[in-house]
Amino acid sequence: MSLPRPVTDVLDTALDKVVPAGYSSIGPALRRRWWPADPPAGALTGRHVVVTGASRGLGLAAATELARLGATVHLLGRDQARLDQAAAGIRVAVPNADVLPETCDVSDLDDVRAYAARTVESVPRLHALVHNAGVMPPSRTESAQGHELTLATHVVGPLLLTELLRPALAAADDSRVLVMSSGGMYSAPLQASWAHDLQYREGTYRGIRAYARTKRLQVLLAEQLATRLAADGVVVHSMHPGWASTEGIAESMPGFNRVVRPILRDARSGADTLVWLTASPEATTSTGLFWADRRPRSTTYLPWSTEDPQLRRQVWDAVATMAGIEHAPA
Repeated sequence: MSLPRPVTDVLDTALDKVVPAGYSSIGPALRRRWWPADPPAGALTGRHVVVTGASRGLGLAAATELARLGATVHLLGRDQARLDQAAAGIRVAVPNADVLPETCDVSDLDDVRAYAARTVESVPRLHALVHNAGVMPPSRTESAQGHELTLATHVVGPLLLTELLRPALAAADDSRVLVMSSGGMYSAPLQASWAHDLQYREGTYRGIRAYARTKRLQVLLAEQLATRLAADGVVVHSMHPGWASTEGIAESMPGFNRVVRPILRDARSGADTLVWLTASPEATTSTGLFWADRRPRSTTYLPWSTEDPQLRRQVWDAVATMAGIEHAPA
């Protein structure tokens, strides 16, 4: 017997606030009893989906499940050999999968422009653009254009890629842009200092802090893009995957990975909400929300917390300038 919605709402919120329970494999094990139905078989047949950071981890898991639903999946990454290997693995897991490994470094704005130009020509209708590529360098590193690497990879490059693929997204029915953020963004509320130091030049650089900052900025980016793309009929959502076992986590946060390994989600479970948002009609009934385990979540740990609208605007303008997008109204 299913539980009534008020009861599941209370349970769901409680899991969210008790972080180890909600973010670990315990979360989906309980929530799947009341979360929305899976997309039907073949839900994405005939539709094109671009997934960045698709050669391993959550991106590879998402790409595999999207291919299983019938999508033509464009696998984006920096290393062609790894992309080819990922594509081969997907074809083994999903016979007759239609996957296209394509090289693009989303931190390099010139590379983004070249890729987008090719894609708009070859894919006139794009169902979904999934921003999943992620990095966590241990020391401050810069992109080809001189932007701090986590900012370039998580925020500036995705903004430019979205803008350049906008015609293909607008031409498709019920198209969407999805941003893989992180629960770590809760530890990095928007700060006034970011308006003049998005490049993280001030203070002592910490990779995990840069990661959390840019994951917070991704949520802001998704909210602003939701407004910007509404006239085109394109919805935008961000989400977090919970604590998932991936090569990236093991490499970048070995201590955390070692302690919580027994309760980590597998990559497929971590990618579940991303896949669901890509394929489910329910995702198009709203825009600009932050999701986890198939349900919208607050973007602040304390629900009464707010962000300064003027500061949000300053940060958005700064990122738009870095991406080379002029007059970018929110």
